[in-house]
Amino acid sequence: MKRTQILVTFLVAALLMMTPSCGTSDSIKSLLLTSPGASNSGFYNLAGQDSTLQLKVYTVYNSGKQIDVTNSVTWNVVPTGVDQSGAPLPPYGPTTVPINNTGLMTGLAEICTWVDAMNNASTPPAPANPPIWEYTGYYQTTASYRGFTSQPVAIGVGVVASTNSPIGGCGPS
Repeated sequence: MKRTQILVTFLVAALLMMTPSCGTSDSIKSLLLTSPGASNSGFYNLAGQDSTLQLKVYTVYNSGKQIDVTNSVTWNVVPTGVDQSGAPLPPYGPTTVPINNTGLMTGLAEICTWVDAMNNASTPPAPANPPIWEYTGYYQTTASYRGFTSQPVAIGVGVVASTNSPIGGCGPS
């Protein structure tokens, strides 16, 4: 009987030592950049003068837990593409689409990164009505924290009226 108890104790101890999560610390696996605002597959829009988009950044740990670190990240924003007139997008900065230390992005500059798709079935071709919005450009945004960089998100800007939409506005609202 004593040998059986000793053998069982030994086997339990061996199993505990072989368990992968036993004795390891929970570390950061990745960053997640998101927004509670409307999104279409990771594409967001700043619609209208002084519009805002609240960005949130979470550390994702190996255990699956997530912690909001928005106030501690460094933002990286790269203009990609052109505006609706074909001109390069203005650089990211305090007078265009700034992001404050709480992750709030604001549309300040008069920029439209959307066009209404053409309805080629009409003669002559005309903008679709209702609009079918397509990007001409966007601000590719990532966040960095403790050596990790989030996945990029694309943020369109619709702060001026579109030149080709029959209903006005610029981009989805």
